[in-house]
Amino acid sequence: MKKVLGAVVAGHICLDIIPGMRTLPPGGFKEIFLPGHLLEVSAAALSTGGPVSNTGLALQRLGIPTQLICKVGADAFGRIVRELIDSFDSGLSAGIVVDPQAATSYSMILSPPDMDRIVLHDPAANHTFSADDIDYQLVERAALFHFGYPPVMRRMYKQTGQGLVDLFRRVKQTGVTASLDMCYPDPASEGGQADWATILKATLPWVDIFLPSIEELLLMQHRADFERLSARGNLLDQVTPALLHGLSGELLEMGVPIVVIKLGARGLYLRTAGQKAIARLGRATPADPSSWAEKELWAPCFRVRVTGTTGAGDTSIAGFLSAVLRGMGPELAVTVAVAVGACNVEAPDALSGVHSWDATLDRIRAGWERLPLHLEDPAWSWEQSDQVWRRNG
Repeated sequence: MKKVLGAVVAGHICLDIIPGMRTLPPGGFKEIFLPGHLLEVSAAALSTGGPVSNTGLALQRLGIPTQLICKVGADAFGRIVRELIDSFDSGLSAGIVVDPQAATSYSMILSPPDMDRIVLHDPAANHTFSADDIDYQLVERAALFHFGYPPVMRRMYKQTGQGLVDLFRRVKQTGVTASLDMCYPDPASEGGQADWATILKATLPWVDIFLPSIEELLLMQHRADFERLSARGNLLDQVTPALLHGLSGELLEMGVPIVVIKLGARGLYLRTAGQKAIARLGRATPADPSSWAEKELWAPCFRVRVTGTTGAGDTSIAGFLSAVLRGMGPELAVTVAVAVGACNVEAPDALSGVHSWDATLDRIRAGWERLPLHLEDPAWSWEQSDQVWRRNG
C-alpha cells in the first residue's frame, strides 16, 4: 500500500520582510507615514509568506505530515526562502520548483501593533506557476490537497481561470480531498480585475472545501455590494447572518460541499451541504458524514493581545484543516480554527505564535475567553457547550 500523507499544500509563496514597528502615537498611521518622513524601526523579521508557507508549515506544526509545492527564482530571495523552509523542517523544500528565469516573490509588510497590516507585494515567480508544476503522484498519496492565492498567480486566472480549473480537475481525479483559499488582490491589478464570478463558477465543482474571507468573497462575487458596504465604514461590522447565509448558499449551489468564510476579529463562519455531498469529499471524508451535513455555525474569536495580523487567515485555515484530517466534528473544527488564528496574531510573523495541536487544545479547554459576538437573529442560538452560534432550521 502507498503511504498516505496528511496534506500537500501548493500555490503561492513569498519572502516576507517585516520591519519591527512600535505602537503608533495617537495621530496614527496617516500622520506618521508621510512623504519625506523618516520613521525609525527596529530589526526586520524575515519569514516565508503565502499559503504554502503559512498554512503548510502551520499544518506541520499542528502534527499533520505535510509536503509543499511552489515556485521561486534562482536569486538571493529564493535561496533565503528555501533555507527558511528547511530550517523549519528539513526536507520540506524538496517540492519547491526553482525557475532560473523568474524572480522570487516578496512582500514588505508594515504591521504596527494593534493595527491591521499593509502589504507591498510582488507576485514574481508565482505568476508563472501552472497545473504542470504539481506533482500528482505526491497528491495521490495525500489525504488533502490545499491550494492558495490564485488572484496573484497569473496563469491561474488568465483565460477565465482555465489554469485553475485544469489544476483542480486533475487533482480531484486522484481521489484527494481538495481545498481552496483566496487572497485579497489589488482591485486595480490584473488579478483584481479578473472575472472571478465566472472563474469560481467553473472551479468550485472540483473543490471540496472553499475558505475565502468575506472581503475576498464580496469583491469577487458582488463587487457593487463590496464597494457600497466599504464606503459606509468597516465592512466587517456590517456582516450579518443573513448576508453570510445568502453568500454561502450561492457557493453551495455551485457545487462546493463545505464553505468557510473568514471574518477577521468577528470569527469564522461555516456552512455545509447535505450528507450525500459530504460523503463524496475524497480521502479526508469524515467517518460520519451526517455529523457534518447541513451545518451552519459561527465561531467567535478568542481574546488575545494582537502583535501582528500577518498569516492570521492562513493559519486559521490550518487549524480547520488539521481538525478535518483528524476526523473531528465541525464544531471543534471552527473552534480550533479561530484558536490557531488567535495564537498567530500574538506574534509579528505568520508562524512563531502557532503552537502544537495538544497545546492549542489545552488552551481552549483551560477556559480561554472569547470575544463577544451577539447575533440579533431569531434563527440563531448560542450553543454553550460548543461555544459557537448555530443556525436552527
